[in-house]
Amino acid sequence: MQNWNLFAGIAIISSPILFSMIAFPDSVAWSWNEGRGGYLFALVFVVAELIGLKIVISKKRLLAVIPLAIATIGYLISLEYGLRDYIIESAEQFDVQLIYSWTWMWDFVVMAIFIVVALSIFFGKRWIRIAPAGPIFLTGTAIILSLDAFFPYDTLGPLQYIVPYFVQANVWVITALDLGTAVARDNVMFLRGDHGSMALQVFWPSAGVHSIIIFSLVIGAFMLKMNIPRKRKAIYFVLGIIGTITVNLIRIFSLSWYALKVTTDPVAWEEYHKIAGEIMFLPWLFAFILVVIAIESRRLKKSER
Repeated sequence: MQNWNLFAGIAIISSPILFSMIAFPDSVAWSWNEGRGGYLFALVFVVAELIGLKIVISKKRLLAVIPLAIATIGYLISLEYGLRDYIIESAEQFDVQLIYSWTWMWDFVVMAIFIVVALSIFFGKRWIRIAPAGPIFLTGTAIILSLDAFFPYDTLGPLQYIVPYFVQANVWVITALDLGTAVARDNVMFLRGDHGSMALQVFWPSAGVHSIIIFSLVIGAFMLKMNIPRKRKAIYFVLGIIGTITVNLIRIFSLSWYALKVTTDPVAWEEYHKIAGEIMFLPWLFAFILVVIAIESRRLKKSER
């Protein structure tokens, strides 16, 4: 019965995300601000943290979450029948600059609210120590989308501040590897390679600043769960941030390499740009967490001998 209740709880809490992917597969784009690809990674976090729990979820609590799941699915369906148009129209009232970030923001807000409420019903206040990563990932993505909607491009100074340093580092690598000609000016790179010239203007989302913020939130929640000394938690956190910055530098380099060695066609380059960030960042996030778990599991086994 315990295993059945847990399985039922996971199925109920997963149902809106699974529905969105099955019913509206075109919405599952992997660019962070152009679709629901982040839903899948939030789902992986939730399932990974819930599977194997020894906590019994009562039938009453399971039944209480079902109407919320249905309401969330209803929201996803209503988007296709006029609600998305209303959200787009409301953007003007709030002086939104980027419409797409505004519309996708609400998808992540709604899903984050649903999962937080569902976990609260299942586990009470303990949910923040049991399964925080999924809700924090969704909430963090919603916050970043809201910043992008209201403060696009380079209008949000603090987040844009480090971008020129990323650009300068990338130009240095290109020059050192003799891949072509690269010149930096503030947040703009002027590239000349095998297929001609291209100018790339880098803003904080493209530089991966959003991934650093989301990583900090998710890994902070993950560390909250781990029963290890604070010093080691701090070391893991710092190493994770350094790794995330490195991944972002690799991302900017890959975008430059694509322009230098593959194509300077704006349409083809933009297609690569849409997926390059999440393809690198999200596997890195999961890999880092798995490595930390492996290290700590090995340390625990040694201490028990």
